[in-house]
Amino acid sequence: MKEKTKLKFHKLTAGIAKAYNTSDTRTYFTAEPTIEQTLVDKIVESADFLQKINVLTPDEKSGEKILGSASGMLAKRTNTNDRDRQPLNPLSLGSKGYECHKTEFDYFIKYETIDAWAKFKDFANRFLNWTRHQTALSQIMVGWYGESIAIETDPETNTNGEDVNKGWLQKLREYEMDGVVTQVITEGAEGSGVVRIGKDGDYENLDAAVHDCLQLLHDVHRERDDLVAIIGRDLLALDKSQLYVAQGETPSEKERIENQRVTRTYGGLPAQSETFFPSRGIWVGPLSNLSMYIQSGSIRQKIEDNAKRDRVEHYHSMNVDYVVEDEQACAMIEFKNVQLPDGSGGWA
Repeated sequence: MKEKTKLKFHKLTAGIAKAYNTSDTRTYFTAEPTIEQTLVDKIVESADFLQKINVLTPDEKSGEKILGSASGMLAKRTNTNDRDRQPLNPLSLGSKGYECHKTEFDYFIKYETIDAWAKFKDFANRFLNWTRHQTALSQIMVGWYGESIAIETDPETNTNGEDVNKGWLQKLREYEMDGVVTQVITEGAEGSGVVRIGKDGDYENLDAAVHDCLQLLHDVHRERDDLVAIIGRDLLALDKSQLYVAQGETPSEKERIENQRVTRTYGGLPAQSETFFPSRGIWVGPLSNLSMYIQSGSIRQKIEDNAKRDRVEHYHSMNVDYVVEDEQACAMIEFKNVQLPDGSGGWA
């Protein structure tokens, strides 16, 4: 690390120490609730998707879900001459609890990179924004791909964080009613554990696939005005290629397709793609039904200048859970089972 970089880095760590009321950032430190909430807010601000869902900081490591969702009609009338008014429980039809698990977001930055950042006046912001953004991206990836909670994770085998925590899609896989998984489509009409999307498949197009997902929502949720369909990029690419086939010979239409100015809805729902969402996945529901819980007081950090490895190391952990507030308010197609036309009359 160059001398000029050292001065800026030491100024940065001194500022962090002051903000977190610690004497030394080289040992683990926590933050007062207001500072911790500011850190969580900054992480959320660094990723568009986290701004669309709920990121909450409960005091307890485990407990009852915070939000849930309205499950039915509240409006009523009571003849109080005969009996007392009885309040109704409007919250979630789905599972009730959450449990946060310790998750590490440790990384290092080589001296060469920090030296390059030190050339800019906003060095401190560059450093902090980079760290927050990387943390946010990892949180989102685990939210989509997480399947288990390993005592020690294996990032070489589970490159998408499959063993870090149970994400939103896994929570749907595990949700059952009377012993039956109700919110996940795992195979088409012919069975065999695959879902074929495309001409002559189980679903001729995305409209049909999204429509079937929508039917899995509980009746009280099916007519909500905030439902969306998150569509994987491979599926959107397939649909775009079909548009080329149908309209690509018309110059004006071809230009609209190439410039991605074609606004699509599928199954009557507005469609969108999201960061790291599985490329062959379909998820239907309100984004307000997805939450990430970070236990208050669980965020711990340590920043070290490791000259032996020519790098700065940031150790960062927090207790996290990925929560579907009401499983019956959303549904999905199992992305691992989806097959698409392979261009030669088969499926892959």
